[in-house]
Amino acid sequence: MSANLNQLASQDLAKGATTAAAAASAFERHFSPDELAEMWSLSSDTVRRLFEREPGVFVIEHTKNQARRRYRTLRIPESVALRVHRRMTNSLAMLNR
Repeated sequence: MSANLNQLASQDLAKGATTAAAAASAFERHFSPDELAEMWSLSSDTVRRLFEREPGVFVIEHTKNQARRRYRTLRIPESVALRVHRRMTNSLAMLNR
């Protein structure tokens, strides 16, 4: 019985940590692809390709109707931008070895 209670308590703590991390992410600075493109000297399309499937990116999809193309709005949290930048920098360093 106490093992089940301990397991439930640890699950609640994990959910709380996840919720706290999500709440912190919700209020951090979010960049548009155009803003990051300007800061990183890349095209907006390149930034969109880099971040469109990245975990943590806020994606809003909307279509007027099924016959038309879809529109996607990306908002990239600062922590995600830093993670991708660090990953790209590290991969470039590995290629130069």
